[in-house]
Amino acid sequence: MAVRTPPPPLAQPGQRRARRWPVVLLVVAVVVGTGVWMWSDGVGPLPKRPQCTASVGGTVVDLSPEQAENATLISAVGVRRGLPARAVSIALATAYQESKIRNLDHGDRDSLGVFQQRPSQGWGTAEQVRDVRYASNAFYDALAKVDGYQTMRITEAAQKVQRSGFPEAYEPHAEDARALASALTGYSSDGAFTCVARTPSGGSVSAARSDLISAFGALGISRTGPRSLAVPVGGGEQDQRRGWAVAQYVVAHADSLGVASVSFDGLGWSSGRDSEDGWVERAAGPRRVDVRLTQG
Repeated sequence: MAVRTPPPPLAQPGQRRARRWPVVLLVVAVVVGTGVWMWSDGVGPLPKRPQCTASVGGTVVDLSPEQAENATLISAVGVRRGLPARAVSIALATAYQESKIRNLDHGDRDSLGVFQQRPSQGWGTAEQVRDVRYASNAFYDALAKVDGYQTMRITEAAQKVQRSGFPEAYEPHAEDARALASALTGYSSDGAFTCVARTPSGGSVSAARSDLISAFGALGISRTGPRSLAVPVGGGEQDQRRGWAVAQYVVAHADSLGVASVSFDGLGWSSGRDSEDGWVERAAGPRRVDVRLTQG
């Protein structure tokens, strides 16, 4: 006679719900994770997250929007002073190590800003060293007093200025700093630096003009329309480099300046979804950097 196996006891409603929860949570985690990945990589209809990239000689450097604004300003101050790209490389490597190129409001003891300069050591007031323009000029002033800095290893030159307790700490950032400085000072190939940026809302021609003059000095900027301006560029090699330094600075500051598009030397960049394409070919116009701002 066959023995019948009794059926398993029926699960109570609460038990069934409890068993379903791990599955539901797993599905939610997968969906959320996939969405984050798609957003960060710009898969499908989702835009890429805002970021900037310098690509020089096989070295690719990615920066957040905050880092990009600070890096381009550090570079602009160097260009304005007529310093070699090597000086900008040293400054950027220092900023990488000290603050990850962020304008910090804290640090070791009273250290502040992108270079973690200490007011108690004569670098300036707390407010001054947190002004990236001021801090960059202060750094370059000190670097200019270092005899032979152009032929030193980057970490050695940086250490002469910073006098850190870790003198070799700047060298791991040397390669990225060199690539970034080459792009931002216009020494590398055209359009070596670009950003993915959402379309900002509004921008002021007078504010953009003042910002550029503050960063680069007198540029002969002219207003070319109610929402546009132009920076004239001469025909020399140094002029060409300065033109790219200005154009890429504007791209990095697109959000704060309200920039819709920038064009120079037959290439153009636009904010919004088009910014994912980087610099694209455009019909060559007058020898100048053209900047168009968004509508207010």
